[in-house]
Amino acid sequence: MSLSTLKNRGERGFLDGQFLIAMPGMADSNFARTVVYVCAHSDAGAMGFIINRAQNLSFAEVLTHLDMVKGEEAIVLPDQAREFQIQTGGPVESGRGFVLHSDDYRSDSSIPVSDDISLTATLDIVRAIYKGAGPKRATMLLGYAGWGAGQLEAEIGSNGWLNCPPSEDLIFDRSLDDKYERALALMGVTAAMLSSEAGHA
Repeated sequence: MSLSTLKNRGERGFLDGQFLIAMPGMADSNFARTVVYVCAHSDAGAMGFIINRAQNLSFAEVLTHLDMVKGEEAIVLPDQAREFQIQTGGPVESGRGFVLHSDDYRSDSSIPVSDDISLTATLDIVRAIYKGAGPKRATMLLGYAGWGAGQLEAEIGSNGWLNCPPSEDLIFDRSLDDKYERALALMGVTAAMLSSEAGHA
């Protein structure tokens, strides 16, 4: 189910706009030590993006792949575009790109995720970033994380995830290696504390 479909249902689940933080015992390798920003949650399911997993791909390579430019060596990027980060957003539709960004950029295809954050999945935002006319804060995510009706709630019930209010700074922070620990710190816990708790009934 797409984000627009989930959003257009007019329902808001309790995880809508929240962070999901994988518990240390997460068995699914797709989500081990991940922080997920949930963009939509309702009775029909949930959709979000992993925000702490690097993609071995540069923005210049993306532009070349999309045929927006010919040859990476010829690309001269504005400062903002040089810092534009490409990440792995999740295992679903991993070849599809999504741009999570601040709400100072809007197009007809942009979907508001929260009061301050929007999502755009069309080439117009990539072109705008390349030309230096994109949003102030943005990250491109390849693929997304999706759950069917009741699936995410069941995973939380079986101690797979923690959830907490999001931090916009953390969403767009380019330092990925310690983002998991910093997300846990938002809740006042550490991975070591959770590992020891997981061993007790």
